[in-house]
Amino acid sequence: MILLNGGTLAINSVFDKDEGDIGYLIAPPPLPSHLLAFSLVLLAGGQVLALLLPPAFRFAYAICFVLSVLYSVPPFRFKAVAGVDWLINMWGFGTLTPFAGWAATGHPLDPGHAVVLLAFCPLFAGLYPLTQLYQLEEDRRRGDRTLALLLGLRASLGVAIGSTLLAFALFGWAAAVLGVRAWPLLVPLAAWLAVLVPWYQRREALSAAAHQRGMYRALAAWGLTDLTVLLVFAR
Repeated sequence: MILLNGGTLAINSVFDKDEGDIGYLIAPPPLPSHLLAFSLVLLAGGQVLALLLPPAFRFAYAICFVLSVLYSVPPFRFKAVAGVDWLINMWGFGTLTPFAGWAATGHPLDPGHAVVLLAFCPLFAGLYPLTQLYQLEEDRRRGDRTLALLLGLRASLGVAIGSTLLAFALFGWAAAVLGVRAWPLLVPLAAWLAVLVPWYQRREALSAAAHQRGMYRALAAWGLTDLTVLLVFAR
């Protein structure tokens, strides 16, 4: 999945041609001339290595490979189609990626852990518009019709809060099904709300740089969620 993620980021950069700040990179340098070829080598190489793992992993990787191309590459470039970009990310990165991690073990997926994996779908549905809020002007200039541009600040942050609450409701349901303690999940939930609620309240007064800092705080809450989910649900 490292090759898949790296190849996806690379092929996305090829067609984005970002000039302003982007996630994880301030003032991106000029693109290397062979970045497209390099991205395809990463993506295809990961698919070849996936053949060494159980069939469910190969299938999940293949779906994500196709979604990566459809998301970034013209004439499809679904990242520029509001709503479609959201669906690809919430299911591809949100649920299929953690499912692939489970599938790599070869263990059958029980109902309780299936709900855990499903919960990452609304969790990423909440995170995704947050990654676009500081790029609204650049996306508008480029002509990309992103979800955040379509919804606007208020609705984007409202979606983020609602989706996050749904994700933690599903985590709680999974804990009940599996008979494990759910209270540690309150820690990352509190972290998410500490980021999202003040962000929602101050949204109109924030600069692009402040929205970018909010995105990084949300990513930290995501990381805390990952660690807590492992502690609660790993067996």
